[in-house]
Amino acid sequence: MKILQIKELSDRIITEVERAIIGKRNALRLVMTGIFSGGHILFEDFPGLAKTLVAKSFAQVLGLSFRRIQFTPDLLPSDITGTHIFDRNNGTFTLRPGPIFANIVLADEINRATPKTQSALLEAMQEFQVTLEGESRLLSLPFIVIATQNPIEYEGTFPLPEAQIDRFILRLEMGYPDMDSEIEILSRRHIRKEDEVELSVVTNKEQLLEARQAVESVFIDPDIERYIVQLVQRTRSDANVYVGASPRGALALLKLTRALAAIEGRDYVLPDDVKELAVPALAHRLILSPDLWAKKLTATDVIETIIRTTAVPKIS
Repeated sequence: MKILQIKELSDRIITEVERAIIGKRNALRLVMTGIFSGGHILFEDFPGLAKTLVAKSFAQVLGLSFRRIQFTPDLLPSDITGTHIFDRNNGTFTLRPGPIFANIVLADEINRATPKTQSALLEAMQEFQVTLEGESRLLSLPFIVIATQNPIEYEGTFPLPEAQIDRFILRLEMGYPDMDSEIEILSRRHIRKEDEVELSVVTNKEQLLEARQAVESVFIDPDIERYIVQLVQRTRSDANVYVGASPRGALALLKLTRALAAIEGRDYVLPDDVKELAVPALAHRLILSPDLWAKKLTATDVIETIIRTTAVPKIS
């Protein structure tokens, strides 16, 4: 698959998803970037902003299997991975696969489950396999976890382990729609006379994997690679940051910029790609100093300051 074919494919996918998600093209573009880069996505936003619908819509349009897991405090790891059930007919144990055995898994309100249950996703997210009764089973590729959490309601929640947060290649926000978009949402629902939006399948898993492989051919100048490393290393030396981004963050930014370049129809990465993706790729990987709560400083503020004060390479 050529780069221009990736652009054409991503445009068709996003246009079809926009039949269900109105006025959020840039957010959908970033989701598409995460999918093409082979990573998992964390949505952190208020209820009712179509986070679940985004995951379901992309699964439909991409022609992928989809399962939703509602995380609750009593959810067990086996509820995610599956378990072996005794079959009385033949006297043997057979595997009953859990919802993790799907191409796109929506982990809804992921921070409502205990850390033990959240950790059941770790092996799947990093190794693309699940170990049951000492036996490792490979997951079907592509495998994408799209998780959601509410940023304001903490009662009855369990903070995600840092190791798990670091596995998400992007953290995104949907945000509220503007006036025109919200009117359009109501208008379409009135005309449709039902809640569900029937979306057409645009591609399949084989073509998606082919597009991912083509993204690997996107050129990135050594000076831009150095620029990425400079941004990441400055998160470690910033006085406001207790723990900075790891090399996994730098690798995530590298993969994302190449995917974004391909979506834009380019076979090369620009410094502007790095600037656009630095916050969603790095901010969730930072642990700020505990005394910053009084300053109301966020990880996004820290990353944006680092971007403004770091020299941008000139690429011919």
